[in-house]
Amino acid sequence: MKTLMRTLTLGCFFLACGSASAGEWTQFRGAAGTGASAESNLPVKWALSKDKNQSIRWSADLPGRGLSGVVVAGGKAYVTACDGPDQRRLMVLCFDAATGKKLWQRSILSTGGTNCHPKTSMAAPTPVTDGKAVYALFATADLVAYDTDGNLLWYRSLTGDYPTITNQVGMASSPVLAAGVLVVPMDNSGESFLAGIDLKTGQNKWKVERPREVNWVTPVVRTTDASTEVIFQGEGELVAYDPATGKRSWAYGEGKLSTISSPSVGENGDVLMPGAELIALKPGATGETPSIVWKSSRLRPGTYPTTLAYMGKIFSINGAGILHCADAKTGKVLWDLRLKGPFSASPVAGDGRLYIVNEKGLTQVVKIGDKEGVIEANNDVGEEILATPAIADGAIFLRSDKKLICVGGKK
Repeated sequence: MKTLMRTLTLGCFFLACGSASAGEWTQFRGAAGTGASAESNLPVKWALSKDKNQSIRWSADLPGRGLSGVVVAGGKAYVTACDGPDQRRLMVLCFDAATGKKLWQRSILSTGGTNCHPKTSMAAPTPVTDGKAVYALFATADLVAYDTDGNLLWYRSLTGDYPTITNQVGMASSPVLAAGVLVVPMDNSGESFLAGIDLKTGQNKWKVERPREVNWVTPVVRTTDASTEVIFQGEGELVAYDPATGKRSWAYGEGKLSTISSPSVGENGDVLMPGAELIALKPGATGETPSIVWKSSRLRPGTYPTTLAYMGKIFSINGAGILHCADAKTGKVLWDLRLKGPFSASPVAGDGRLYIVNEKGLTQVVKIGDKEGVIEANNDVGEEILATPAIADGAIFLRSDKKLICVGGKK
């Protein structure tokens, strides 16, 4: 078997995937990938100002571009960025979540292509952390792991191992942690795959073939008393994989599915599959095709935002900037609310509110009611924001190309 190329392993360092506390945000759309947080007493109104009453805990400059979200664990906030000629310098940064002090910054040079749409960048995938290390995938297919002090654990050039990997528009799917395995999505026009990566070595535990098509969806992890599944969709099919082996547990394909907006898991365990319609699926036993709970063309999300399940409701933002709120059991729309768009970031929720950031950096805070939603505040930080916010440590974390902003009371 061909030796893995460009793999660096330092020592015999073991990392186990621990469970995240309620105050942490460890991957794209939070610890469970739901976009919802159990945090309370979250800020409602803020602005970038020297006024101490404006709820800005801190703001830190970033050294380069990025659309990746922030992940927070163990009192540390991690984010990626890129700069230099053709965005070839790929950076992982660590900040003190309470003060904004930069604790460390590490860089690698890209080995994969850097062509992309002007709106995106090489720092598009959101990193993931288990509180013991941070794992960062870049749109160049470079994959790197650091411990919490910034020491390199291992590095992997996926294009070194699989030279046909290519996406001329730019890749953005984020890795996730499931059952102690780093799951890396790599759908592209070349060799497409989903891989389970060993946290200790950075090498493949398993690798399954995927359709050769561009796809920007991020997998979601569904955990029940019986099993843990990694759910990933492409244009034609949604598939659940066993994170220990990569074996397909079940699949569902009907209609044209989204290749940008990601699947999500409802509070009752239903899987929300975006596409021409939003379909709620109830998985059965391994190997069984899931049953349809409900489907709704009205709840179909717009191009970018992922649907969110919270407080027994489903929230979806359509292409016209309308927020739909529906009953999670039936899919029946309860109310609509017009927002100011456009949106690239997905909505997040906490403390009975939605936090919805548009591309101009305006965060609309929506108080959730049974019969209506009310915009409590419009908070403008004057920065273009394409990344999904994080909620952790009693604060909201926003990132633009230029700044990392922590909104919340002083710690």
